[in-house]
Amino acid sequence: MTTTARVRRLAWVVAAVAAVGGCSAGASTGPDATAPSAATTPPTTTAPGTTAPATTAPAVPAAATSAAPTTTGARSTPAVPSRAGNPAGRAVVPAAARAVTKPKTRWVGTGTKASCTSAAVVRAVAAGGVIGFRCGPAPVTIVLTATAKVRNTSPLVVLDGGGLVTLSGGGRRRILYMNTCDEKQVWTTSHCQDQATPQLVVQNLTFADGNATGQHEEGGGGGAVLVRGGRFRVVSSRFVRNRCDGGGQDLGGAALRVLDQYHGEPVYVVSSTFGGRAGQGGSCSNGGALSSIGVSWTVLNSVLSYNSAVGRGANPARSGTVGGGSGGAIYNDGNAMTLRLEGTVVEHNSAREGGGAVFFVSNDRTGTLRITRSTLRSNPSRGFATAGYPGIFFLGKGSPQVSGSTLR
Repeated sequence: MTTTARVRRLAWVVAAVAAVGGCSAGASTGPDATAPSAATTPPTTTAPGTTAPATTAPAVPAAATSAAPTTTGARSTPAVPSRAGNPAGRAVVPAAARAVTKPKTRWVGTGTKASCTSAAVVRAVAAGGVIGFRCGPAPVTIVLTATAKVRNTSPLVVLDGGGLVTLSGGGRRRILYMNTCDEKQVWTTSHCQDQATPQLVVQNLTFADGNATGQHEEGGGGGAVLVRGGRFRVVSSRFVRNRCDGGGQDLGGAALRVLDQYHGEPVYVVSSTFGGRAGQGGSCSNGGALSSIGVSWTVLNSVLSYNSAVGRGANPARSGTVGGGSGGAIYNDGNAMTLRLEGTVVEHNSAREGGGAVFFVSNDRTGTLRITRSTLRSNPSRGFATAGYPGIFFLGKGSPQVSGSTLR
């Protein structure tokens, strides 16, 4: 089955609105299932089981004053602060989700900002290993003139910016790409959709101004990063002003688009920020921050704010539209998958259609959504949402599991 066929097979979503007291929907593959036009988000509520006070998103810190940001590459864009995530988050981070602490095996740069070029980044990513940056003591923005691509022969690729490095797409291109099913990056198994390597880790980095508009590999999306296969995790990183196509019923992920993780293991996002303040969020047809098909996510001690899903027509697309507009921050579609948010703030995101914060549809109704000690607030769903769960559209197993959290 081609990748396109696979995506289409999973793409059917019943954009149905849950009535108070439960959800009702037809078969998820029904061609006539369309999203209602009226918003159904209820008045402000506090989720059942709430015992902890609302977690507050941290203010975006000012850039360090001891050293001025510097820029290398094709276009000047300011470096953004390296601090990331929700410092008030208290989720325990499992070993599999932590930063890689192995010694560096490869370096970008020789100690000066001028040595940290786009070509140096592209070469390092293609070579693989644990990659660090020697760009001098000041924050630096490296504007890529080509997308950095992981070779599938690399068992491990770690990009560690040390809190000083911004990788920028310059508003023109995707920043980072890994695809185990892309023959150009070398096929290494007969089951590219379910293989253990490469393992890709990005940590202590900022991804800014990535743009995957018109880049439709694997169905498109992934303005900053597109991943298919292997394993992927994000630690202590920031994603700002990334975008992808503004229309498409299943296209999404202004920051991250992920498909086919090994054995269904989750993508870990830890102590990271997507957006963070007005004007810094991502924008895409669906999933203004994160988007996936058939992939599980665990998001810990993070902040997702000021992101937007701007498509029109939902999924399946209404007549006369190209579809999209769901999952202001997070768009999850597929079958057996999970989404877990803990110690996380999701606020001021918006969706033109459904799920201003989260759009989660498990077509076979086996998928689960769990929200623990988190805050979801001010995430308008302008088309549809699940009653009793502001900012969320959910079709899965039972109802979202919410504890110690505030939803309003």
